[in-house]
Amino acid sequence: MPRAPQRLTDRKREAILRAAVEEFRAAGYEATSMDRIAAAAAVSKRTVGNHFPSKEALFGEILEQLWRSSAASVDLAYRADRPLEAQLRTLLMQKLLLLGDPNFIDLARVALAEIIHAPARAQAIVGRMDEKESGVTRWVRAAVADGSLAQVDPDFAGHQLQGLVKSFAFWPQVTLGQPPLTEAERERVVDSAVALFLGCYARRV
Repeated sequence: MPRAPQRLTDRKREAILRAAVEEFRAAGYEATSMDRIAAAAAVSKRTVGNHFPSKEALFGEILEQLWRSSAASVDLAYRADRPLEAQLRTLLMQKLLLLGDPNFIDLARVALAEIIHAPARAQAIVGRMDEKESGVTRWVRAAVADGSLAQVDPDFAGHQLQGLVKSFAFWPQVTLGQPPLTEAERERVVDSAVALFLGCYARRV
């Protein structure tokens, strides 16, 4: 069990990250200072510096946190003994639950705003994310290898599949502030995406 000082350190780090997300959202990257973040987190500037040596490092951790949340929440091993439709529905429902998480949307807004305004600053971090395969793409790759799906580029097909749901459950929320999808809306989006994807790529027998 962690010692009390370590738990206190972890709590301060989380407080700094939460404060940074709020400050970046409210003021943008350029206008946000380490002083503002320290004040919002109720810690000293020195404490912020002990955890994150620069604003760039802090922003990088926010992007990494965004990726880790996505990778951990959307993962399903392909199974040859289960119907494709049932597996895809489970996988896409995992994706929609993640996209409906307010914390995930907050992080995405911060990351997207900075990538648009200063792409060079985020390029290295985003490049590292691109090197990691998403759970959706892993599933597609395994299904193609097993012969259940047509011989399609898994990266292309995985990106296409995610686009079918993110156009309803990510971009409107991040860019327009729309509310998360209701349960009925999630069901409709998933059913349609599965039908379109399998209609295009399922191997005919």
